[in-house]
Amino acid sequence: MTYTVKEIFYTLQGEGAQAGRPAVFCRFSGCNLWTGREADRASAVCTFCDTDFVGIGADGGRFPNARELADAVKARWPLGAEGSTPLVVCTGGEPLLQLDAAAVDAFHAAGFEVAVETNGTQPAPDGIDWLCVSPKAQAPLALDGGDELKLVYPQDGVDPEQFTHLEFSRWSLQPKEDGAHTAANVAATVAYCLSHPRWRLSVQTHKVVGVR
Repeated sequence: MTYTVKEIFYTLQGEGAQAGRPAVFCRFSGCNLWTGREADRASAVCTFCDTDFVGIGADGGRFPNARELADAVKARWPLGAEGSTPLVVCTGGEPLLQLDAAAVDAFHAAGFEVAVETNGTQPAPDGIDWLCVSPKAQAPLALDGGDELKLVYPQDGVDPEQFTHLEFSRWSLQPKEDGAHTAANVAATVAYCLSHPRWRLSVQTHKVVGVR
């Protein structure tokens, strides 16, 4: 299988349960809920994505096999780094349109734990070490369990409690960035977490501290 990747870069995980952990991000190109074109945003299933996942960037590529993809990820991890297991975060777009068992195995062979951030509409291959699902309104879920459910809040037509029957270990609520409405969304998210203690606040710390 050929893997088409927008970008691969080393940074800190900025959100969710693993916020602050150094990781190599492998951003796969393409998504099934939005084309990535601004002209199509209003009619997309997911209208609030803030990520460029279209095509191949300067630090991405098209990889003909899983080993070459894993080698590219390993090359971004700092030489001589000690003290923790290397982590690759497979994201997008929608990574599960491309990520398969061969890629997961290759990442493991290169010494990495494998985390995935997905919209949950595609089945996941075996062997993923951290599965984070971020449901979107009007998009049916193919995944009913994992390590973390991270819901952007508020979303029209979505009640966080509609997901609480699913099998997740961690429940994160992340305020939706929405221009002039962002502050109100933050306040609403904080209030929801306080009144529904199952949920924990997830803040995009990478944007707060100014890292990629």
